[in-house]
Amino acid sequence: MNIKELDNNYIANTYQRFDVVFIHGKGSALFDESGKKYIDVGGGIAVNSFGIADEKWEEAVIKQLKTLQHTSNLYYTQPQSKLAELLCKKTGMKKVFFSNSGAEANECAIKAARKYSSDKYGGDRNVIVSLKGSFHGRTITTLSATGQELFHKDFGPFTQGFVFAEANDIADMKNIISENNCCAIIIELIQGEGGLNVLDKEYVSALSKLSKEKDILLIADEVQTGNGRTGRLYCYMNYNIEPDIVTTAKGLGGGLPIGATMFNAKTKGVLNAGSHGSTFGGNPVCAAGALSIIERIDDTLLLDVVKKSEYIFNEFTSAKGVKSVSGIGLMIGIETEKDAKEVVIKCLDRGVAALTAKNKVRLLPALNIPFDELKEAVRIIKEVIEE
Repeated sequence: MNIKELDNNYIANTYQRFDVVFIHGKGSALFDESGKKYIDVGGGIAVNSFGIADEKWEEAVIKQLKTLQHTSNLYYTQPQSKLAELLCKKTGMKKVFFSNSGAEANECAIKAARKYSSDKYGGDRNVIVSLKGSFHGRTITTLSATGQELFHKDFGPFTQGFVFAEANDIADMKNIISENNCCAIIIELIQGEGGLNVLDKEYVSALSKLSKEKDILLIADEVQTGNGRTGRLYCYMNYNIEPDIVTTAKGLGGGLPIGATMFNAKTKGVLNAGSHGSTFGGNPVCAAGALSIIERIDDTLLLDVVKKSEYIFNEFTSAKGVKSVSGIGLMIGIETEKDAKEVVIKCLDRGVAALTAKNKVRLLPALNIPFDELKEAVRIIKEVIEE
C-alpha cells in the first residue's frame, strides 16, 4: 500500500487531509513524492518558526538527543532550566511550567487561576470568562473554555465554570463579571481558529485595568500568536499590558512538541509540589530545540517580520477578489469572495501550501521566509483569488 492507503486504513479519520504527501523540505520549501516544490506559507500551523530542517535547530536537537533524551521531571536538566531562564528574562515573567502542547498549557493556566482564587477567596470563586469566537484546545476542559458553539457537542458533559463574553465589548464583560464569581479572563489577542479576529487595543487596555481592579487574573493564550509571530516576542507586548499568566506552544518548539505556561509575580507561587505535573513536559530534547528558537528571536528578526507583514497587507488590501485583510505580523487572514478552502486547494495545485481559518485564507509562514519566496507565494495566491 502507498502512504495515502496506509493512512486511510490505519489512522483515525479525524483530519480532512489535502491530497498531497510531503516527503522532505528545507527552509520554506516543501517537496512531495514526485519532487514537486511547494512554498510553505502555513508553517505547520505556526510551528516551524525558522522553517524546515533549520540547521541551528537541528544541531541543538541532535546534540541533546545524543546526550540525554529524557529523565522525567523528578530530576533537574540543563535545557529546561536554561529555557525557563531565557523566557523569564525576555518577558519579565517569573516562573514557567512546561507541558507538551497548547491545550496542556491552557489546562495548566486554568488550574492555576482557580487555585489562586481558591487559596485567596475560597472555592466558590471559580468562573472563567472566555470570548466568543475563541479557541483554547481540544481537551474536554479547553473545549469548554472555547467560545464557539460548534465545539460544544458530541462530547458532553463539558467542564462547568466557563461563560462567554462578546469580543471588543467591555460593557458586556463588566456585566458578565458582575453576574458571576469570576477568577480569570482568558483571551487570544488574535483569535486564530476563530477567523483571525484581532482584539482592539482600547478593549484590551480596559480589560487589563478591569482585571486588576477586581483581582481577576488575565490569561493571554499565545499558543498561536507567540514566539515572534506578530512582530513582538509575544503578542500582548503589542498592547502594552502585563498578563498574569501567558500560555504558548506551537512555534516555541520549532517542530517538536512543547508548551509553556508563564506566571508573573502575582501568580508565580500558586502551583506547589504535587499540584500539577507532566511526564514529558520540558523534555530535554524539546527544550533544547525551543532554546535554539527563543535565542534567535531578536530585534532584527522581529523588524523583518514587521516588514514582511506590511508587504503582505499592501499586496492584498484592495486587491481584486479580496474583501478584507486581518491579523498582525505574519499571522494574516485574507477574506476572499471565493470559498477560502477552494482558494487554498488551487494554490496547492500551483505550488503554494496555505491554510484556512473560517472564511479566510490564513498565512503563517516561517518568520525567516526568504523575501523572494514570499513574493512568489503572494503572486500565486493573488492570481488564484482574482481568477
